This record gives sequence, structure tokens and C-alpha cells, in this order.
Amino acid sequence: MPQFTTLTSRFVIIPACDIDTDQIIPARFLKATDKNGMGDNLFADWRYQEDGSPKADFILNKPEAAGCQILLAGDNFGCGSSREHAPWALTGYGFRAVISTSFADIFRNNALKNGLLPIIVDEETHNMLLDLVDEVPRAELSIDLASQTLSYLGNTVMFPIDPFNKTCLLNGVDELGYIMGFEKEIAAFEQTRP
Repeated sequence: MPQFTTLTSRFVIIPACDIDTDQIIPARFLKATDKNGMGDNLFADWRYQEDGSPKADFILNKPEAAGCQILLAGDNFGCGSSREHAPWALTGYGFRAVISTSFADIFRNNALKNGLLPIIVDEETHNMLLDLVDEVPRAELSIDLASQTLSYLGNTVMFPIDPFNKTCLLNGVDELGYIMGFEKEIAAFEQTRP
């Protein structure tokens, strides 16, 4: 899992509320058991015509979306089924963080286990960020995980994250990698057992 410490990037807005995991990655792509190519199918039904050609008016197909590593989404992002493919598709596209006013719990947990940082902000901050792209089209956001801060145009807000997931992201390890970091201590303990 890639380490997450700080990130400064432009951002893409998909303001719809209740975007479920079937919209993030449609069910027909769930046969894959590895992450390769998942980003190509991110928001596939919104992003492509039936013949596979890109829809020119969808944000991810516009030139200004190229290179953006932060997604600003509407409320209740990632609701629906518990597919781990959703964060795979988001990270496969290049997103490192998603900002919303709330996330579905299963999506949030899957995101954290796959190196995607879900950032919860209050409604006022969310509205300011929605307006920011119109006011400053190439605005960048800065995320500092250690201090749990999101900064933009001189403003800084804090976001919540539990200490365990924060530690894992800062060190670039998943749950198993975290446990393996205590391999010597585990071995020493096992030596004390009859």
C-alpha cells in the first residue's frame, strides 16, 4: 500500500449525493480479482457511451481533470454494496483522497485498507470547496495526514481519522503489514510459551 503523508493537488468535483459503489464501479467489472485496469472502469456508466467512447461532458473526460488526485463528492459517498473494487477503481484512476460530508462505513473501511484517504468535512467547508473551482479554476488543496488538516487558499480545517488507520496510512501498511511490523516481538512472546 502506498504511504500517505502529504498531498497537494487540484481536485475534481462530482457533487451528486448517495453515489453508490455500483456507480463507482459497475457490477459487470467485479469479476476481476486484481486491481490492474480498475481505474479505466471508474464511473464507467457515467463516463462512456454504449459504444465505449468517452462522454465529452463528464468531468473525468475533460482536460482539467487530468492529474487531479482528490475527488470532492456529495454526501453519503460509497453507499450500497460492500465491494472493495470501488476504492481499487478510484486509486487506479489516480485519486489518493475523497472529500465528502459523510461516507458509507463499509466504503470508508475499504478505502482506508487500500490507501485511499476518506476526508469528512462539515457542510460549510464542503460548500466553500464546491464554490472554489468556479472562483479559482486551478485551485489546489493540501492534505497533511499527520496533522489531520486540509488547507486551501489560506484556510485550514481539521478532519477526523482514527489513530490506527492514520498510523497504517502514514507507514504505507495494511492491517497485516502492521502486525508483521511486530514480528520480532511476536517471536519473542512465542518463545516464552510452553
